[in-house]
Amino acid sequence: MQMAAFVGSAALGCGEVRARAASARTAPAAGRRTSRRAAAALSMVTSAKPSRKMSTETSPVTLTRFIIEEGMENADLIHLKDMENLMAAIALACKKISSLVARAGLSNLTGLEEGGGSINVQGEEQKKLDVLSNEVLKNALRFSGKMGIMASEEEDKPVLVDELTSGSYIAVFDPLDGSSNIDANIATGTIFGIFEDNAECLTQDWEDRIEERELQCMYGTMQPGTNLVASGYCLYSSACMLVLTFGNGVHGFTLDPTIGEFLLTHYDMKIPEDGKIYSFNEANEANWDPVMRDMLSRWKERGYSSRYIGSMVGDVHRTLMYGGIFGYPGDKKNKTGKLRLLYEAAPMSHIIEQAGGVSTTGTERIMDLNPQAVHQRVPVILGSKNLVNEVVEAYKQAK
Repeated sequence: MQMAAFVGSAALGCGEVRARAASARTAPAAGRRTSRRAAAALSMVTSAKPSRKMSTETSPVTLTRFIIEEGMENADLIHLKDMENLMAAIALACKKISSLVARAGLSNLTGLEEGGGSINVQGEEQKKLDVLSNEVLKNALRFSGKMGIMASEEEDKPVLVDELTSGSYIAVFDPLDGSSNIDANIATGTIFGIFEDNAECLTQDWEDRIEERELQCMYGTMQPGTNLVASGYCLYSSACMLVLTFGNGVHGFTLDPTIGEFLLTHYDMKIPEDGKIYSFNEANEANWDPVMRDMLSRWKERGYSSRYIGSMVGDVHRTLMYGGIFGYPGDKKNKTGKLRLLYEAAPMSHIIEQAGGVSTTGTERIMDLNPQAVHQRVPVILGSKNLVNEVVEAYKQAK
């Protein structure tokens, strides 16, 4: 009996709170006073809807949920629907590569491929993880159902996806940037960019050899960075973090290993307009042109800090987070620079520009460059707007 009375009293109390909350929402502004209890109830009602801008324990914003909601809010970004499948494939590949990197020392995956006898198209010795990461990413993209062509740092020529599993997009990627750091357990990453493709560039099979006509068609799909519909990188470090843009800002997702999902942790990332960190390989200073040597002297005179990992993903991520400037300029040994335009410089420039930064060769905007070859190299200088624009201005004055 006492329990029934208690339940009835509790029910009446809840009903009273709801009634007061409703009254508070509908009452005219004049002549009404809302009690503290009703105001608190109203606050609970109006704050019940979780914000999608952040992940919480009870309402995590997964990568898939984020893409769906972005598509609903940005009807002009018609490619976002297709991005659900593509990003799911890339996220899966990143999880697998992250696991391989973390267990490399335990699984005998450190060191060179085939005892050092394997050389990629760049003339670089391939690490075991270079080869394995390339296959992981290729297969994940192949079975996404959205991919037509793939171009990788580890492949001599672009690869066409067979017609049965192909789609209308082209992916360009460096499957494991900074792989020379693997044995030392230093940060590495994956870089990727997605273009819309010409659907006529399809073959019947998953082929190693293709006809000259098809090869010309593939090379015809090489496009400037301004045509990218999505770009991103996955950082393998103390945490596994996926940073990407669909052309409407930059967003960061951190892998939660307890549930195996990338969760939104950094919404609408912005690079500071200024910074006091420069990230260049100063060992090459003697081979730089006078403009870059002068800029380095200026940074040192201002007391800027030097931070250089040797992994583009790691260095660019730090620059994005803290501000500053990153670069690998051309020099006497590498006049066109060292970084590849199609699958390193362009996607990273896309991200930096979407975050409010600037990216240049020193004299040209990287996003405007039209690749003349799959593995074309370009000088790269990117980062905080004020610092990079100072370099651009210095090159103008040097002419």
